[in-house]
Amino acid sequence: MRKFLVVLDDSRECLNAMRFAAMRAAKTEGGVQILSVIPPDEFNHWIGVADIMREEARERIIVHFEVFAKWMRDRQGIDPELVIREGEPVNEILSQIKEDPTIGVLVLGAGTEKNGPGPLVTAMMKQAGFLPIPMTLVPGEMSKDRLESVT
Repeated sequence: MRKFLVVLDDSRECLNAMRFAAMRAAKTEGGVQILSVIPPDEFNHWIGVADIMREEARERIIVHFEVFAKWMRDRQGIDPELVIREGEPVNEILSQIKEDPTIGVLVLGAGTEKNGPGPLVTAMMKQAGFLPIPMTLVPGEMSKDRLESVT
């Protein structure tokens, strides 16, 4: 089964990327893998404090994931998989793609700010020519109806 890899973060455009991945997976009998990356700079504290902060970050990610997972299960019949990694986001995305051969498409949401599509999309575009899979960019302002019509 081909999986759509989508990145879970705090950006507004993440919602459209999640929707797109779930809709495409449902229509192509694929799956969705949701990747959340905890940046290493969040834990530059004493070891005990860093461990507590790391666990709190994981708990926040799981709560956030469950909101999307419930929608995917209820509306699209997709049971997404959650992967949490620690490190630099671009490196972790590339590592996840390399380590999981069932990932067939990377789905990212493009921001609508005047300064560009967002730091993750900008960084991943520099890697686009070297990716072993296609990357789909979903506009952050695309309506739900339009998303449904193109998936």
